[in-house]
Amino acid sequence: MSKLQDTMFQDIRNKNIFEQSQQYAFQYLESIFDRNVYPTEEAINDLSNFDETLPKETSKAENVLKQLNQYGSPATTATLGGRYFGFVCGSVVPVGLAAKSLSTFWDQAPALNVLSPIGSKLEAVVEKWFIDIFNLPKNTAAGFVSGTSAANLCGLAAARYRILKKNNWNVNEKGLRNAPKIRVVTGKQAHSTVLKAIGILGLGKENIEWVEVDKQGRIITEAIPELDKNTILILQAGNVNSGAFDNFEVICEKAKKADAWIHIDGAFGLWAAAVASLKHLTKGIEKANSWAVDGHKTLNTPYDSGILLCADKEAIRSALHMTGSYIIESAERDGMFFTPEMSRRARIIELWAIMRYLGKNGIDEMILTMHERAKQFATEISQVPGFYVENEIVFNQVIVRCDSDSITESVLSNIQELRECWLGGSVWFGKKVMRVSVCSWATTQDDISKSVKSFKTALAL
Repeated sequence: MSKLQDTMFQDIRNKNIFEQSQQYAFQYLESIFDRNVYPTEEAINDLSNFDETLPKETSKAENVLKQLNQYGSPATTATLGGRYFGFVCGSVVPVGLAAKSLSTFWDQAPALNVLSPIGSKLEAVVEKWFIDIFNLPKNTAAGFVSGTSAANLCGLAAARYRILKKNNWNVNEKGLRNAPKIRVVTGKQAHSTVLKAIGILGLGKENIEWVEVDKQGRIITEAIPELDKNTILILQAGNVNSGAFDNFEVICEKAKKADAWIHIDGAFGLWAAAVASLKHLTKGIEKANSWAVDGHKTLNTPYDSGILLCADKEAIRSALHMTGSYIIESAERDGMFFTPEMSRRARIIELWAIMRYLGKNGIDEMILTMHERAKQFATEISQVPGFYVENEIVFNQVIVRCDSDSITESVLSNIQELRECWLGGSVWFGKKVMRVSVCSWATTQDDISKSVKSFKTALAL
């Protein structure tokens, strides 16, 4: 046995570094709800302690962890807390953190059942839960990916495969050169990840047939062009700025009659289907062919957690095809056939744990509370002179502006400097705005009031 091997075996046997890591983690959790939401300038400057050449000699494990905690922890953004409203980043349900910690030691890669029977089993179970909670077709397949960026890519890859297959064209064998033309129709406020996927898949962003949207960012149903069997229609469950939902019931019916492929980008908004008082927003989604949704947004799973759902199992398996003489298929689920990656961590473990812990009622309550806090924010900020809410609060998004673009930008910068809460900016129909995304289980009524007070202070600076 080498000296290095002996050292690492000792690290495992004596457990000191794992206890050290756990102690640091507990210290972090104890302060997360009270600390500044964004790192201080001092903490950011201290990151220079990581600027070093790779050491020649092996380090002590406890020193590595000490450095990471001392300079890394203060430089984190407090997304776990209740006053982070930027980029639709959720917090984490506590049992999810615990499950992820346990699964880290398991270090499973559920590409094949033989690689991880537990990973395979939980993916099969959660797949059924999604079909139930979103009321999707019974044959729907789920792929557990890194996020909606990957889920959108997979859903559109399945659409590309199916449309070309109907035209007697096997894209896996023949590629796209001289392939039958695929039409892509979507709204003018489609998310950037949708456009990224279209570009990667070779469908061409210049070929998109853009559809006008209303003042909330919803596709205008009457403006949708005539569709056909060679069309991919991309709809949105939750506009990234306003939170608005397309009219799925009417649009999907029209698209189904034309035999078009319907893909729904529902990164954070698809979860409205799991809430009794909000599910009207997603009425008709079951008529689509594929759906993309995140766990790490509205459901508050740890990063990273995205889910592709596809009603055409053959299309998704064929689009993400994988072969090899060494691959050992089983009679159970082999997850690699529903994701682009073969090597990936078993993110399903914490996703299962959170859904199992919350149950249907808990999911309903948690998401509805986010909606209530968004309405509270809109109500309170509207009562502060100089601020204006620009959208209908249908889910968890609030768009706020000031009297001019320059004031809005200045106030946003001041809010970020104050660090009482954190949010980002956007452009809404030509105007600079501030985008408030309420998607943390930890956001309380007091958090909202403190944040509104920070807005007021920022305006006065």
